Amino acid sequence: MSLNDQFFNIANALNKELDIIPVLYGSLGLEKVTGVKFSPQDIDILVPLIFLEEKWTMLKSVIEQLGYEMVDLHEHEFNKGKIKIGFAFIEDLKPFADVDYKKFKKNEDNGAMYYTLSIADYLKVYNKSLLDGYRRTKNNKDESKLKILNDLVQNNFD
Repeated sequence: MSLNDQFFNIANALNKELDIIPVLYGSLGLEKVTGVKFSPQDIDILVPLIFLEEKWTMLKSVIEQLGYEMVDLHEHEFNKGKIKIGFAFIEDLKPFADVDYKKFKKNEDNGAMYYTLSIADYLKVYNKSLLDGYRRTKNNKDESKLKILNDLVQNNFD
């Protein structure tokens, strides 16, 4: 099953079980928005902060029911075989990269509702991420993503 299909299954469960419309984030979200292949290695999902704090056990339970096992509580990461998913919170986008999550595009695929960032939003996120020393050494693909995003913005793709 592809990463996209895995995400749709997760989003569908979050929609039905917790009334969450998650954000498809990271390289997989970037692929969805741009149509450019970035070979994502995992699934990054944003949810409201309350589900990583007060309602964490509910979120964890839903994900584990889908066959995932929690592998890192601090990073909110789960594995299912070779598939890794990680959760972060939506509200961090505004202070981190000045991205207004209330304006995200709502999507529906395979019965799952989810949000995606715009290309301009991803440009803000990756520009900010480049300033992060940890991310710069961990993930040197950000510069190539920024070049592609800048090219798309210059060609009025967004």
